[in-house]
Amino acid sequence: MAAVNPTAGSGLNSVPAPNKQTLSTNYIDFTASGTAGWAQQYVPDLYDAEAEVFGKRTISGMLAQVGAEEAMTSDQVIWSEQGRLHLKLTGTVAQAASNNLTITGHDTLRVGDTIVIHNDSSAGKVLKCRVNSVDANGNTINVHPYTAPTLASDSAFANGNNITVFVYGSEFAKGTSGRSEVIAPEFKSFTNKPVIIKEKYEISGSDASQLGWVEVTGEAGQTGYLWYLKAEGDTRARFTDYLEMMSVEGEKRASNSNIAATMGGTEGLFAAIKDRGHYSGGILGTSASDDLGSFDNILKKFDAQGAIEENMIYCNRTVSLAIDDMLAAQNSYGTDGTSWGIFNNQEDMALNLGFAGFRRGSYDFYKSDWKYLNDAVTRGAIGDNDIRGVVIPAGVSSVYDEGLGKNLKRPFLHVRYRASQTDDRKMKTWITGSVGGNITSDLDAMEVHYLSERCLVVQGANNFMLLN
Repeated sequence: MAAVNPTAGSGLNSVPAPNKQTLSTNYIDFTASGTAGWAQQYVPDLYDAEAEVFGKRTISGMLAQVGAEEAMTSDQVIWSEQGRLHLKLTGTVAQAASNNLTITGHDTLRVGDTIVIHNDSSAGKVLKCRVNSVDANGNTINVHPYTAPTLASDSAFANGNNITVFVYGSEFAKGTSGRSEVIAPEFKSFTNKPVIIKEKYEISGSDASQLGWVEVTGEAGQTGYLWYLKAEGDTRARFTDYLEMMSVEGEKRASNSNIAATMGGTEGLFAAIKDRGHYSGGILGTSASDDLGSFDNILKKFDAQGAIEENMIYCNRTVSLAIDDMLAAQNSYGTDGTSWGIFNNQEDMALNLGFAGFRRGSYDFYKSDWKYLNDAVTRGAIGDNDIRGVVIPAGVSSVYDEGLGKNLKRPFLHVRYRASQTDDRKMKTWITGSVGGNITSDLDAMEVHYLSERCLVVQGANNFMLLN
């Protein structure tokens, strides 16, 4: 039997009996926990089943619900995402009297462009102008306002004002030549690399030959009385959790890290959203009006991005309850504004204040508790002090796979794992040693090895949001 590590004071003897018997070598020593001991009048009932005190202990499953898995053969995955058709530029007023502007990224502006200039230093002040010239050696462009001779003619524009600029068209005189410059379509290329994840389970030949008659059930579906099989199932379940946790928490190695360059890390879900998505806002959980306002801010941010209509919210208990309270406060049906959702709306039967989905504006949100954020030994240990949820767009997006050289439609989240005709590293398991019918060495033990090599691809991270 594999060694059992009892909690302090439990007095659990780790030597099992070959049959279901109460023997001196297989007992719970009540004297170790300060009770009356075995001499007490009544011997307590003995339970032969392992108590499932933590419910479902595994925390994986979120990626399986919203993503997909696909094989890859190289050391990295590279994909390209479409850029915007229109660009927003920023800069300053260099010389208001001369109509000169200093624009970051001025090379995307061309002579003849008609532009909107907003004075960020004086909100609400806007001028429409035509680009007169572009300095090829600097960041300066010269413009002609449509409604004034100079920028200085409008008192809202002065030297040093911060401005926001975007193009809304162009205008040319009759009989003039066409454009002399072109704007190439913009795209962004991203990359991620898989990491190798390993785990191991071991039991000696002597322990494997002893059958522990304690009935057990495991997340892998195994049932019975063999402790070492139960332990192997727990090891496999823990490894499966690690596969998802690495995809969620993974970080790429920074150039100043002491981690060897041969182990460069991988970009997980949280890191991708912090880098390319939205990492602000969230549900406050202080009042229904605050939370509704928070959601409206989320909608505004999504409007500025891909505006994906259907979104999944995976959140911890605090955010889940805050959303329920927010929605219940908006529903005026029933007594005192309370919605009676089940048992034919009979308020004396039951309340249903848990909401699985709702629509706000043109967006549909589907809410689900994420065990990973609630579990006391994973993100739940941090509680509400960091990430409290994530908003993930549903459906698929089109992406150019540089490895395959073509456009493909894939879920916004998908896992890539190393596989070839000779070796599939999605989830490898093999046994070594001389126990269990598989003899590979003279080691008097059975070793079960687990290995996977994978990474997460987060497409369109600008459509994701972390709730914090």
